[in-house]
Amino acid sequence: MLREIELDHFKCFRALTLPLGGLTLLTGVNASGKSTVLQALVLLHQTATDGQWQPSCILDGSVISLGTVADIVNQIHGRRSFSLGLRGESGGYRWTFEAAQSDKKDIAVPAKTAVFYSDASSQTLIGPDVSDGITTPSLRAKQDAEIATAIETLSYVSAERLGPREVYPLGDPKQHRTVGAQGERAPGLIYWFGDDPEQPVLPGLRLDAPPTLARQTEAWLAHFFPGAGYEVQPVRGANLVTLGLRTALDEEYHRPQHVGFGLSHLFPIIVAILHAQVGELVVIENPEVHLHPQGQAKVGYFLARAAKAGVQVVLETHSDHVLNGVRRAVHDGVVASEDVRIHFFLPRAEAETSQSAQVVSPDLDRHGNIDHWPDGFFDQSEKDLSYLAGL
Repeated sequence: MLREIELDHFKCFRALTLPLGGLTLLTGVNASGKSTVLQALVLLHQTATDGQWQPSCILDGSVISLGTVADIVNQIHGRRSFSLGLRGESGGYRWTFEAAQSDKKDIAVPAKTAVFYSDASSQTLIGPDVSDGITTPSLRAKQDAEIATAIETLSYVSAERLGPREVYPLGDPKQHRTVGAQGERAPGLIYWFGDDPEQPVLPGLRLDAPPTLARQTEAWLAHFFPGAGYEVQPVRGANLVTLGLRTALDEEYHRPQHVGFGLSHLFPIIVAILHAQVGELVVIENPEVHLHPQGQAKVGYFLARAAKAGVQVVLETHSDHVLNGVRRAVHDGVVASEDVRIHFFLPRAEAETSQSAQVVSPDLDRHGNIDHWPDGFFDQSEKDLSYLAGL
Protein backbone atom coordinates (compact mmCIF):
# COMPACT_ATOMS: atom_id res chain seq x y z
CA MET A 1 0.00 0.00 0.00
CA LEU A 2 1.17 3.53 -0.73
CA ARG A 3 1.88 5.39 2.50
CA GLU A 4 2.88 8.83 1.26
CA ILE A 5 2.98 11.05 -1.80
CA GLU A 6 5.44 13.92 -2.28
CA LEU A 7 5.08 16.78 -4.75
CA ASP A 8 7.71 19.44 -5.42
CA HIS A 9 7.16 22.38 -7.76
CA PHE A 10 4.14 20.61 -9.21
CA LYS A 11 1.29 22.95 -10.19
CA CYS A 12 0.12 24.88 -7.07
CA PHE A 13 2.54 23.21 -4.65
CA ARG A 14 6.03 24.34 -3.89
CA ALA A 15 6.42 21.30 -1.65
CA LEU A 16 3.87 18.85 -0.26
CA THR A 17 4.21 15.62 1.69
CA LEU A 18 0.85 13.93 2.16
CA PRO A 19 0.26 10.74 4.21
CA LEU A 20 -2.02 8.17 2.58
CA GLY A 21 -4.18 5.53 4.23
CA GLY A 22 -6.25 2.62 3.08
CA LEU A 23 -8.91 5.27 2.45
CA THR A 24 -7.82 8.87 1.89
CA LEU A 25 -10.29 11.75 1.56
CA LEU A 26 -9.16 14.99 -0.06
CA THR A 27 -11.47 17.88 0.82
CA GLY A 28 -11.39 21.66 0.65
CA VAL A 29 -12.52 24.65 -1.35
CA ASN A 30 -12.29 24.82 -5.13
CA ALA A 31 -8.89 25.40 -6.72
CA SER A 32 -6.98 24.48 -3.57
CA GLY A 33 -4.94 21.55 -4.94
CA LYS A 34 -7.04 18.45 -4.31
CA SER A 35 -7.18 17.45 -7.96
CA THR A 36 -3.46 18.12 -8.29
CA VAL A 37 -2.71 15.25 -5.91
CA LEU A 38 -4.92 12.90 -7.91
CA GLN A 39 -3.36 14.07 -11.16
CA ALA A 40 0.12 13.26 -9.88
CA LEU A 41 -0.91 9.67 -9.24
CA VAL A 42 -2.63 9.41 -12.61
CA LEU A 43 0.39 10.91 -14.40
CA LEU A 44 2.62 8.19 -13.00
CA HIS A 45 0.07 5.58 -14.07
CA GLN A 46 -0.05 7.07 -17.57
CA THR A 47 3.74 7.08 -17.73
CA ALA A 48 3.71 3.40 -16.76
CA THR A 49 1.03 2.34 -19.23
CA ASP A 50 1.34 4.66 -22.24
CA GLY A 51 5.08 5.15 -21.93
CA GLN A 52 5.97 1.68 -20.61
CA TRP A 53 8.02 3.34 -17.85
CA GLN A 54 10.38 4.91 -20.36
CA PRO A 55 12.26 7.88 -18.83
CA SER A 56 9.75 10.62 -19.61
CA CYS A 57 6.61 11.76 -17.85
CA ILE A 58 3.66 11.54 -20.28
CA LEU A 59 1.53 14.65 -19.77
CA ASP A 60 -0.89 14.09 -22.64
CA GLY A 61 -2.03 10.51 -22.98
CA SER A 62 -4.85 8.03 -22.99
CA VAL A 63 -5.96 8.61 -19.38
CA ILE A 64 -5.41 12.29 -18.66
CA SER A 65 -4.37 15.39 -20.57
CA LEU A 66 -2.61 18.16 -18.66
CA GLY A 67 -1.16 20.13 -21.56
CA THR A 68 2.54 20.95 -21.61
CA VAL A 69 5.24 21.26 -19.00
CA ALA A 70 4.52 24.99 -18.77
CA ASP A 71 1.04 24.11 -17.50
CA ILE A 72 2.12 21.83 -14.68
CA VAL A 73 5.35 23.27 -13.30
CA ASN A 74 4.90 25.65 -10.36
CA GLN A 75 5.46 28.99 -12.08
CA ILE A 76 6.64 30.80 -8.97
CA HIS A 77 9.27 28.35 -7.73
CA GLY A 78 9.65 25.45 -10.16
CA ARG A 79 10.57 27.17 -13.43
CA ARG A 80 11.09 24.02 -15.58
CA SER A 81 11.36 21.00 -13.30
CA PHE A 82 9.15 19.10 -10.86
CA SER A 83 9.37 16.00 -8.68
CA LEU A 84 6.88 13.27 -7.80
CA GLY A 85 7.55 10.83 -4.98
CA LEU A 86 5.82 7.80 -3.49
CA ARG A 87 6.57 5.82 -0.34
CA GLY A 88 5.33 2.30 0.30
CA GLU A 89 5.70 -0.03 3.25
CA SER A 90 9.43 -0.64 2.84
CA GLY A 91 10.81 2.14 0.70
CA GLY A 92 10.07 4.89 -1.74
CA TYR A 93 10.82 6.43 -5.12
CA ARG A 94 11.36 9.98 -6.18
CA TRP A 95 11.24 10.96 -9.84
CA THR A 96 12.47 14.38 -10.99
CA PHE A 97 11.54 15.60 -14.47
CA GLU A 98 13.08 18.59 -16.21
CA ALA A 99 12.15 20.26 -19.48
CA ALA A 100 14.71 21.75 -21.80
CA GLN A 101 15.41 25.41 -21.13
CA SER A 102 14.40 26.35 -24.68
CA ASP A 103 11.14 24.42 -24.87
CA LYS A 104 8.40 24.42 -22.26
CA LYS A 105 5.85 23.03 -24.71
CA ASP A 106 6.91 19.42 -24.21
CA ILE A 107 4.14 16.91 -23.52
CA ALA A 108 6.66 14.23 -22.54
CA VAL A 109 9.04 15.62 -19.93
CA PRO A 110 12.41 13.81 -19.68
CA ALA A 111 13.43 12.32 -16.34
CA LYS A 112 16.47 13.95 -14.79
CA THR A 113 16.80 11.59 -11.83
CA ALA A 114 15.02 8.58 -10.33
CA VAL A 115 16.02 7.56 -6.82
CA PHE A 116 15.00 4.60 -4.70
CA TYR A 117 15.28 5.12 -0.96
CA SER A 118 14.64 3.17 2.20
CA ASP A 119 15.19 3.97 5.85
CA ALA A 120 18.73 2.67 5.60
CA SER A 121 20.00 3.76 2.20
CA SER A 122 19.25 5.23 -1.20
CA GLN A 123 20.17 4.26 -4.74
CA THR A 124 20.20 6.48 -7.81
CA LEU A 125 18.61 4.59 -10.70
CA ILE A 126 18.71 7.34 -13.32
CA GLY A 127 20.95 10.35 -13.11
CA PRO A 128 23.79 12.24 -14.76
CA ASP A 129 26.35 9.57 -13.84
CA VAL A 130 24.16 6.46 -14.12
CA SER A 131 23.96 4.70 -17.49
CA ASP A 132 24.61 1.13 -18.54
CA GLY A 133 25.17 2.16 -22.13
CA ILE A 134 23.18 -0.82 -23.38
CA THR A 135 19.52 -0.56 -22.44
CA THR A 136 17.24 2.41 -22.11
CA PRO A 137 16.84 3.29 -18.42
CA SER A 138 13.42 2.52 -16.96
CA LEU A 139 11.47 4.52 -14.37
CA ARG A 140 9.77 1.36 -13.07
CA ALA A 141 10.04 0.88 -9.33
CA LYS A 142 11.89 -2.43 -9.59
CA GLN A 143 13.16 -2.36 -6.02
CA ASP A 144 9.63 -2.11 -4.68
CA ALA A 145 7.07 -4.18 -6.59
CA GLU A 146 4.34 -2.87 -4.28
CA ILE A 147 4.71 0.67 -5.60
CA ALA A 148 5.06 -0.42 -9.22
CA THR A 149 1.98 -2.65 -9.03
CA ALA A 150 -0.14 0.05 -7.39
CA ILE A 151 0.75 2.53 -10.14
CA GLU A 152 0.42 0.10 -13.05
CA THR A 153 -2.98 -1.24 -11.96
CA LEU A 154 -4.37 2.12 -10.83
CA SER A 155 -8.00 2.70 -11.81
CA TYR A 156 -9.08 6.32 -12.20
CA VAL A 157 -12.67 7.54 -12.30
CA SER A 158 -12.85 11.25 -13.04
CA ALA A 159 -15.57 13.73 -12.08
CA GLU A 160 -16.43 14.06 -15.78
CA ARG A 161 -18.08 10.67 -16.11
CA LEU A 162 -19.64 9.67 -19.41
CA GLY A 163 -23.15 9.21 -18.09
CA PRO A 164 -26.07 7.75 -20.05
CA ARG A 165 -25.25 6.62 -23.59
CA GLU A 166 -26.91 4.51 -26.27
CA VAL A 167 -23.77 2.38 -26.65
CA TYR A 168 -20.39 1.95 -24.96
CA PRO A 169 -17.05 0.86 -26.47
CA LEU A 170 -16.06 -2.81 -26.52
CA GLY A 171 -12.41 -3.41 -27.28
CA ASP A 172 -9.90 -6.15 -26.68
CA PRO A 173 -10.02 -7.51 -23.10
CA LYS A 174 -6.69 -5.77 -22.41
CA GLN A 175 -8.42 -2.44 -23.07
CA HIS A 176 -10.89 -3.15 -20.27
CA ARG A 177 -8.54 -3.74 -17.36
CA THR A 178 -9.96 -0.53 -15.87
CA VAL A 179 -13.32 1.21 -16.24
CA GLY A 180 -11.76 4.20 -18.03
CA ALA A 181 -11.41 7.74 -16.73
CA GLN A 182 -15.00 8.57 -17.74
CA GLY A 183 -16.37 5.16 -16.83
CA GLU A 184 -16.80 4.44 -20.52
CA ARG A 185 -15.21 0.98 -20.35
CA ALA A 186 -17.17 -0.32 -17.35
CA PRO A 187 -19.85 -2.14 -19.40
CA GLY A 188 -17.15 -3.74 -21.56
CA LEU A 189 -15.22 -4.79 -18.48
CA ILE A 190 -18.35 -6.53 -17.20
CA TYR A 191 -18.79 -8.17 -20.62
CA TRP A 192 -15.27 -9.65 -20.57
CA PHE A 193 -14.72 -10.39 -16.89
CA GLY A 194 -18.12 -10.31 -15.22
CA ASP A 195 -18.56 -14.08 -15.07
CA ASP A 196 -14.90 -15.06 -14.75
CA PRO A 197 -14.59 -17.43 -11.75
CA GLU A 198 -10.84 -16.79 -11.66
CA GLN A 199 -11.42 -13.14 -10.71
CA PRO A 200 -13.97 -13.17 -7.88
CA VAL A 201 -14.79 -10.09 -5.84
CA LEU A 202 -12.79 -9.80 -2.61
CA PRO A 203 -14.53 -11.54 0.32
CA GLY A 204 -14.79 -8.33 2.33
CA LEU A 205 -16.84 -6.71 -0.43
CA ARG A 206 -19.32 -9.48 -1.12
CA LEU A 207 -23.04 -9.16 -0.56
CA ASP A 208 -25.47 -12.10 -0.52
CA ALA A 209 -24.91 -13.13 -4.15
CA PRO A 210 -22.45 -15.27 -6.16
CA PRO A 211 -18.90 -13.89 -5.88
CA THR A 212 -18.47 -13.02 -9.56
CA LEU A 213 -18.04 -9.41 -10.62
CA ALA A 214 -21.31 -9.40 -12.59
CA ARG A 215 -23.49 -10.68 -9.77
CA GLN A 216 -21.84 -8.61 -7.05
CA THR A 217 -22.16 -5.48 -9.21
CA GLU A 218 -25.88 -6.14 -9.52
CA ALA A 219 -26.20 -6.79 -5.77
CA TRP A 220 -24.43 -3.53 -4.92
CA LEU A 221 -26.44 -1.58 -7.47
CA ALA A 222 -29.59 -2.85 -5.75
CA HIS A 223 -28.06 -1.93 -2.39
CA PHE A 224 -27.81 1.70 -3.49
CA PHE A 225 -31.04 1.70 -5.49
CA PRO A 226 -33.47 -0.96 -4.18
CA GLY A 227 -34.84 -3.08 -7.00
CA ALA A 228 -32.23 -1.84 -9.49
CA GLY A 229 -30.46 -4.11 -11.95
CA TYR A 230 -28.54 -4.03 -15.21
CA GLU A 231 -27.69 -6.05 -18.29
CA VAL A 232 -24.85 -5.72 -20.81
CA GLN A 233 -25.46 -6.86 -24.38
CA PRO A 234 -23.08 -6.84 -27.38
CA VAL A 235 -24.11 -4.97 -30.52
CA ARG A 236 -24.03 -7.37 -33.43
CA GLY A 237 -21.39 -6.51 -36.01
CA ALA A 238 -19.84 -3.67 -33.98
CA ASN A 239 -17.27 -3.25 -31.24
CA LEU A 240 -19.92 -1.89 -28.91
CA VAL A 241 -22.15 -2.96 -26.04
CA THR A 242 -25.39 -1.60 -24.65
CA LEU A 243 -26.10 -1.08 -20.98
CA GLY A 244 -29.66 -1.65 -19.82
CA LEU A 245 -30.81 -0.42 -16.41
CA ARG A 246 -33.93 -0.94 -14.35
CA THR A 247 -35.14 0.56 -11.10
CA ALA A 248 -37.60 -2.15 -9.99
CA LEU A 249 -37.61 -5.94 -10.11
CA ASP A 250 -40.80 -6.10 -12.19
CA GLU A 251 -39.56 -3.62 -14.81
CA GLU A 252 -37.90 -4.21 -18.16
CA TYR A 253 -34.38 -2.92 -18.76
CA HIS A 254 -34.30 0.61 -20.17
CA ARG A 255 -31.75 2.70 -21.96
CA PRO A 256 -29.66 4.65 -19.41
CA GLN A 257 -31.17 7.91 -20.69
CA HIS A 258 -34.52 6.87 -19.23
CA VAL A 259 -33.19 6.09 -15.75
CA GLY A 260 -31.91 8.50 -13.10
CA PHE A 261 -28.41 9.85 -13.72
CA GLY A 262 -27.30 8.53 -10.34
CA LEU A 263 -27.29 4.92 -11.55
CA SER A 264 -25.14 5.50 -14.61
CA HIS A 265 -22.71 7.73 -12.71
CA LEU A 266 -22.29 5.32 -9.80
CA PHE A 267 -22.08 2.20 -11.99
CA PRO A 268 -18.39 2.62 -13.00
CA ILE A 269 -17.38 3.34 -9.40
CA ILE A 270 -19.01 0.12 -8.22
CA VAL A 271 -17.34 -1.85 -11.02
CA ALA A 272 -13.92 -0.28 -10.41
CA ILE A 273 -13.99 -1.08 -6.70
CA LEU A 274 -15.31 -4.63 -7.08
CA HIS A 275 -12.84 -5.43 -9.87
CA ALA A 276 -9.83 -4.28 -7.83
CA GLN A 277 -7.65 -6.77 -5.99
CA VAL A 278 -5.71 -6.47 -2.74
CA GLY A 279 -3.03 -3.78 -2.96
CA GLU A 280 -4.48 -2.11 -6.03
CA LEU A 281 -5.30 1.59 -6.09
CA VAL A 282 -8.58 3.24 -7.11
CA VAL A 283 -8.65 7.03 -7.52
CA ILE A 284 -12.07 8.69 -7.63
CA GLU A 285 -13.18 12.27 -8.15
CA ASN A 286 -16.49 13.36 -6.61
CA PRO A 287 -18.23 9.99 -6.10
CA GLU A 288 -21.27 11.93 -4.88
CA VAL A 289 -22.22 13.31 -8.32
CA HIS A 290 -25.98 13.00 -9.04
CA LEU A 291 -26.64 11.07 -5.83
CA HIS A 292 -29.21 11.81 -3.12
CA PRO A 293 -27.59 12.50 0.30
CA GLN A 294 -28.59 9.01 1.46
CA GLY A 295 -26.77 7.51 -1.53
CA GLN A 296 -23.75 9.70 -0.88
CA ALA A 297 -23.50 8.40 2.68
CA LYS A 298 -23.78 4.83 1.39
CA VAL A 299 -20.90 5.51 -1.01
CA GLY A 300 -18.69 6.60 1.88
CA TYR A 301 -19.57 3.41 3.77
CA PHE A 302 -18.94 1.31 0.64
CA LEU A 303 -15.50 2.83 0.07
CA ALA A 304 -14.62 2.22 3.71
CA ARG A 305 -15.49 -1.46 3.20
CA ALA A 306 -13.24 -1.49 0.15
CA ALA A 307 -10.33 -0.17 2.20
CA LYS A 308 -10.92 -2.83 4.85
CA ALA A 309 -10.96 -5.50 2.11
CA GLY A 310 -7.50 -4.41 0.93
CA VAL A 311 -8.25 -2.00 -1.93
CA GLN A 312 -6.56 1.36 -1.47
CA VAL A 313 -8.88 4.27 -2.29
CA VAL A 314 -7.98 7.93 -2.74
CA LEU A 315 -10.94 10.22 -3.38
CA GLU A 316 -11.73 13.88 -3.74
CA THR A 317 -15.07 14.94 -2.35
CA HIS A 318 -17.14 18.02 -1.52
CA SER A 319 -19.79 15.98 0.26
CA ASP A 320 -20.19 15.96 4.01
CA HIS A 321 -22.51 12.97 3.47
CA VAL A 322 -19.66 10.92 1.97
CA LEU A 323 -17.50 11.93 4.94
CA ASN A 324 -20.24 10.95 7.38
CA GLY A 325 -20.67 7.60 5.65
CA VAL A 326 -16.98 6.95 6.29
CA ARG A 327 -17.36 8.09 9.90
CA ARG A 328 -20.27 5.69 10.40
CA ALA A 329 -18.17 2.86 8.99
CA VAL A 330 -15.42 3.67 11.49
CA HIS A 331 -17.98 3.84 14.30
CA ASP A 332 -19.31 0.40 13.27
CA GLY A 333 -15.84 -1.14 13.19
CA VAL A 334 -15.97 -1.71 9.44
CA VAL A 335 -12.62 0.04 9.02
CA ALA A 336 -10.09 1.13 11.64
CA SER A 337 -9.80 4.87 12.24
CA GLU A 338 -6.04 4.73 11.67
CA ASP A 339 -6.63 3.40 8.15
CA VAL A 340 -8.54 6.57 7.19
CA ARG A 341 -6.76 9.81 6.29
CA ILE A 342 -8.58 13.12 5.89
CA HIS A 343 -6.89 16.15 4.35
CA PHE A 344 -8.43 19.63 4.11
CA PHE A 345 -6.85 21.93 1.50
CA LEU A 346 -6.65 25.72 1.61
CA PRO A 347 -5.83 27.89 -1.43
CA ARG A 348 -2.12 28.67 -1.52
CA ALA A 349 -2.65 32.44 -1.37
CA GLU A 350 -4.89 32.12 1.70
CA ALA A 351 -2.43 29.82 3.45
CA GLU A 352 0.49 32.15 2.73
CA THR A 353 -1.45 35.21 3.89
CA SER A 354 -2.45 33.58 7.16
CA GLN A 355 0.95 31.87 7.49
CA SER A 356 -0.83 28.56 8.01
CA ALA A 357 -0.35 25.13 6.49
CA GLN A 358 -1.82 24.63 3.03
CA VAL A 359 -3.15 21.24 4.14
CA VAL A 360 -4.74 20.46 7.53
CA SER A 361 -5.31 16.82 8.45
CA PRO A 362 -8.01 16.15 11.08
CA ASP A 363 -7.95 12.75 12.81
CA LEU A 364 -10.77 10.30 13.43
CA ASP A 365 -11.14 8.36 16.67
CA ARG A 366 -12.58 4.85 16.82
CA HIS A 367 -16.07 6.25 17.34
CA GLY A 368 -15.92 8.29 14.13
CA ASN A 369 -15.43 11.61 15.91
CA ILE A 370 -13.25 14.25 14.26
CA ASP A 371 -10.73 15.95 16.53
CA HIS A 372 -10.46 19.27 14.69
CA TRP A 373 -12.83 21.21 12.43
CA PRO A 374 -10.89 23.96 10.65
CA ASP A 375 -12.86 26.89 9.26
CA GLY A 376 -14.42 25.85 5.95
CA PHE A 377 -14.26 22.13 6.66
CA PHE A 378 -17.82 20.93 5.98
CA ASP A 379 -19.25 23.67 8.20
CA GLN A 380 -21.41 25.54 5.67
CA SER A 381 -24.71 24.03 6.90
CA GLU A 382 -23.91 25.16 10.44
CA LYS A 383 -23.01 28.64 9.22
CA ASP A 384 -26.19 28.94 7.18
CA LEU A 385 -28.41 27.72 10.02
CA SER A 386 -26.72 30.16 12.41
CA TYR A 387 -27.33 32.98 9.94
CA LEU A 388 -31.02 32.06 9.62
CA ALA A 389 -31.32 31.91 13.39
CA GLY A 390 -29.94 35.43 13.62
CA LEU A 391 -26.72 34.37 15.33
